[in-house]
Amino acid sequence: MSTAIICTVLIVIAIIGIKSYTKKLTSGCCGSSSQPSVKKIKVKDKDKSHYPYTRILKVDGMSCGNCASHVENALNSLEGVWAQADLEKGEALVRMKQEYENNELKQAVKDAGYVVYKIEESPVCSNR
Repeated sequence: MSTAIICTVLIVIAIIGIKSYTKKLTSGCCGSSSQPSVKKIKVKDKDKSHYPYTRILKVDGMSCGNCASHVENALNSLEGVWAQADLEKGEALVRMKQEYENNELKQAVKDAGYVVYKIEESPVCSNR
């Protein structure tokens, strides 16, 4: 009897896992394909010389373009910040007019549902 219950529970878990996986494959991780993509917060000042402080945040959990937009929006909502997330590298380049503490940047990303596992000081590259 207990073996039948255990088998039933395992089958239910497998079915839920398969449904979740197929949904992710068809609709992406951050919403269905019928929903519009995340609207980005636009940064008005895109003059790189106005941003003397930079960091590269290594972000875990970004798996699609909407994820990258969520991370960018979380950082760009901070005053004087211009962030650009790179999905392929799993990182975000953060330019700042005034210096923010690393914990503040981590918290902004955490509030968006992602994890910063490393922060690097970085000179701004001209190719970004």
